[in-house]
Amino acid sequence: MFDSVRNNKKIVQIFLALIALPFAFFGVDSYVRNTGAGSDLASVGDTKITVPQFEQAMRERQDQLRQTLGASFKPEMMNTPEAKLSVLESLVDQRLLLLEADKNRVQTGNEVLRDVIGKIPSLQEDGQFSMARYETALRAQNMSQPQFEARLRQDLTLQQLIGAVGDTAFVSDTQAEAMLRLQSEERQFSEIRISPEQFADKVKIDAAALQKFYDDNKSLFEVPEQVKAEYLVLSLDALLAQVTVGDAEIKAWYESHQDRYQQAEERRASHILIMSNADADQAKAKAAEVLKEVQKSPAKFAELAKQYSQDPGSAQKGGDLGFFGRGMMVKAFDDSVFKQKEGEISGLVQSEFGYHIIKVTGIKAGKQRSITEVRPEIESELKRQAASRKFAEAAEAFTNMVYEQSDSLQPAAEKFKLKIQQSNWLPRNPDPKVMAALGPLANAKILVALFSDDAVKNKRNTEAVEIAPNTLLAARVTEHIPAASKPFDTVKADIEKLLKSKEAAVLAKNSGEARLAELQKGGEDKQAWSPVKSISRMQGRQVPPAAMQALFKADVQKLPAYVGVGVGGSYMLYKIGKVTQPEKIDDAKRKGLQSEYAAIVAQEDLSAYLAGLRKRYKININNAALETRERQ
Repeated sequence: MFDSVRNNKKIVQIFLALIALPFAFFGVDSYVRNTGAGSDLASVGDTKITVPQFEQAMRERQDQLRQTLGASFKPEMMNTPEAKLSVLESLVDQRLLLLEADKNRVQTGNEVLRDVIGKIPSLQEDGQFSMARYETALRAQNMSQPQFEARLRQDLTLQQLIGAVGDTAFVSDTQAEAMLRLQSEERQFSEIRISPEQFADKVKIDAAALQKFYDDNKSLFEVPEQVKAEYLVLSLDALLAQVTVGDAEIKAWYESHQDRYQQAEERRASHILIMSNADADQAKAKAAEVLKEVQKSPAKFAELAKQYSQDPGSAQKGGDLGFFGRGMMVKAFDDSVFKQKEGEISGLVQSEFGYHIIKVTGIKAGKQRSITEVRPEIESELKRQAASRKFAEAAEAFTNMVYEQSDSLQPAAEKFKLKIQQSNWLPRNPDPKVMAALGPLANAKILVALFSDDAVKNKRNTEAVEIAPNTLLAARVTEHIPAASKPFDTVKADIEKLLKSKEAAVLAKNSGEARLAELQKGGEDKQAWSPVKSISRMQGRQVPPAAMQALFKADVQKLPAYVGVGVGGSYMLYKIGKVTQPEKIDDAKRKGLQSEYAAIVAQEDLSAYLAGLRKRYKININNAALETRERQ
């Protein structure tokens, strides 16, 4: 029982992330107790979603995107109304699930919580749970053990509720087989490409058409307004590099926080569990018999555990539970282990699982971690604290200086020891791809400020703008190019090429449709078809999506069947000569498809479940408060 939950790899993978990321959740009790105010962003039933909860969820979403996208991540991605509303809607869904779990008394017991924590690989040493690693991980996240475990318990509870909804999803063997047969159906076909190039010499474009296209589409030939800028970035990370911490500070911190660097005692134990299900007396009697055997042959404890223990997780390991700290096991078990001597075997110990016979196999005494060992941790923490204080002080001074001395960024650069950086040409309204390449200048507020009259005509600094948490940027225009249209003569050849291509594509389509109509009427097939190819819905990458759709929409009651479709300016004719179904369905493929479709059905079920909850609970979104967050 102690290891049964630990073996659920999916849950373990989910909670590997929990130790490294901030949480968007708070306990259900705190939801019920908080009363909120006019600045709350939403209400769900009688509970509130507060600004701190929303901001914490925003930070979590940013961290997730940063891990997923790597260098491609830009903080500005989260500074849009759509992104912020998406995070708020996610919090509403999470709150609905928490309230429903609380209403239905869906809970996570202590034993399940301990088993999940004990199975997290990053908290293990030599394959066994390490209390020292657990405490180090919590300190790194500035979290207490009760705080982390309360939040983990909550997330496990949500997993139970979501799992209960998802478990109702069902795809039968017959349905899966029918879908697999449909996906495995093969169609043999030949093709002819009728390209625009075949009609290029038949297309003539007169000068009037070229001029008319230019006049009607001048926006296509417009060179957008652009600026070059120089800029400064004041950030917590930049100040961090300027901070030094002395030996005396590190020593003073260590001496005043020694409790943080205590490594708690850990013990390793093996046990034999006789579960008390319906008949507790019978279980106790059986456990007493096993205890006699153990006392008779204590050296054979591992063999007897494999023979008698009813804990599926540890029995085959000779009952071994590895090292664990005080409080990680149920109380009766925990109390016994931490009273026994190494090598000592207990009497019968009763818990909610049944009767245990416990052998302590190892003891790691608690110890104080030395200052040498923890120095890097202390230095990092003190530097970040100092940089945070310095940034808080510098942010206001930086903002005032770039405003008050608006004709140059040099004074601010010298005062705060920052490097003035240079941009490439910046367009007024960049498309998303260009925006992603602008680096720290990819910020709507910064771009609006740079193209303002004050920045362009008067060459004044922009205001300091927060482009990311603890990051301010100020810029000034160094060069400016106004918007203008390219002269007709410089684009005339491009226009002619474009119009010829379009007209040739129309001629190719007309020719292809005429040939297709003739073939479908039963006309003589004199076409020069390509060699025969095969395609299925599962292996359709050899043709474009439009062609794939046409091939499988074709009526194949009578063969050969003919279809046609436009693909990238060309017109494609297809001749389907043979259709085959698999004689035998691969069982592994059927099970894989069955699982895949069941997951889709489960997602649909969960969406429907959430939609139902949204109807049952009163939900209010404070748009005014959300818009305030959007402007910040």
